[in-house]
This record gives sequence, C-alpha cells and structure tokens, in this order.
Amino acid sequence: MDEHTQRRRARLRARTTAEIKETALRLLAEGGPDAISLRAIAREMGMSGSAVYGYFATRDALLRELINDVYASVLDRVEAARDAVPADDTGGRIAAWGLALREWALANPTGFRLIYGDVAATVQAGSFSAAAKRACVGLTELVAAAWPHVRDGQAEHAHEWSDFAATSAAVVQEALPGLDPGVFGLALRVWGRMHGLISLEVNGHLGPQLERSDKLYRAEMLDLVRSLGLSPRALPVVGPTSAER
Repeated sequence: MDEHTQRRRARLRARTTAEIKETALRLLAEGGPDAISLRAIAREMGMSGSAVYGYFATRDALLRELINDVYASVLDRVEAARDAVPADDTGGRIAAWGLALREWALANPTGFRLIYGDVAATVQAGSFSAAAKRACVGLTELVAAAWPHVRDGQAEHAHEWSDFAATSAAVVQEALPGLDPGVFGLALRVWGRMHGLISLEVNGHLGPQLERSDKLYRAEMLDLVRSLGLSPRALPVVGPTSAER
C-alpha cells in the first residue's frame, strides 16, 4: 500500500470515527444513555453493525473515548479561565475555575451529564482517563497553593493516603510528590462545592426557586475561597444565561 493510500484511509477513518462520536452524543441527548448502542449508531449512519465494530469494539470503549473527549473540552475552558487570573491570586483562580465550569455546563448539559453521571461512573469504574487525571491534578494544585492560608487549622483536614482510593491517590502522588494528603481531601471538598449547585441547575432543580442562579453560584464561589482563608483580587464577571435574562 503506497503512502498516499495510507493517508487517504487514515483521513477516512478519522472522519468516520468523528461521525460515530457525534451520532452517539446526539442519541444521548435525545434518549439518554440507554439510547446509545453500536447497532443504533450503525443504523443512524447507514453502516453495517460489523463496520462500526471495526472502529469501537464495544459500547463501553466508545463511551470511554467520548467521556475523555468531552472532559478534555471542559478542561480547556476552565484552565483558560484559571490562567487568565494572575498566578499569585489563588482565590481568584479557584473561583474562575468554578465559574467557567458552570458556564460550560449550562451550554453543554448533555456533556456535563455524560462525564459526571452514572455512565461515566460505570464504564470508568476503578480507572482514570487522561482528562480525569488532568482535572484531578489541576484542582489539587490550586488547593495546594491555598493550603498555607486555610484559616481553621489543619486538624479537621487531617488525612492519610490510605483514606483515598488507591488509583486516585497514586495519580496525585505521582504528579505532586510530597503532597500532604490533607490537601487532596480538601480538594475533593472544593470539587464537591463547585459541582453541587451546577448539578442541581443542570438537572432543573433550581429553576423553581431562582431567577438569577448565576448570582447564587458566584456567592458560593466567593464563600468557598474565603473559607480557604483567601480573598480573590480578580473574579470574572459572568452574566446571566439566556434562560435567566
């Protein structure tokens, strides 16, 4: 096979792979996780089932790749927001991460449910995708920068590495050698506060109570960083979504 033919086949495979993923995301948005199957995707694309299996051996293999792709896209957004804040403004960088996450989630509710819902928990049980590692380490680094400023003392944040799942502990320890395990425990709490209101909002539970949920989330991020003993000097101004205007 000559080089030209190889390149052409590689381009065709890349286009077909992208179309399979796009079709899967559309099926997910229309019918939830149960709507995704390789046979359903094949029907939508006018392909044979065996042809789709040539790209993804199993449904879970497709879902794992989709989750990693979507996770990487949100990380691009939150890391850009973080890096737009001066490196010495740790509180502002933490708040920027959370605000950018909310903005992305409201614009991409299907993607948010994919990477933080039951599907991801099932197909990635006991493992970390490349994007998940990136997120875990990135947020833990931010909390590590805040660690010296935590006002309430260290005792309530005391942890041993054995408190955490071996996989996640190994990821953090490899990336951040010498880290106090209490930092990771605190990072998980920060993660929970960032995601709590977003999950309620994406799933429609805040709508009956609020007209401007952006104000509530901004207040939560300010309270979060102040609980770490920080006062953000810079905080992005994120306006209401179209549903809130």
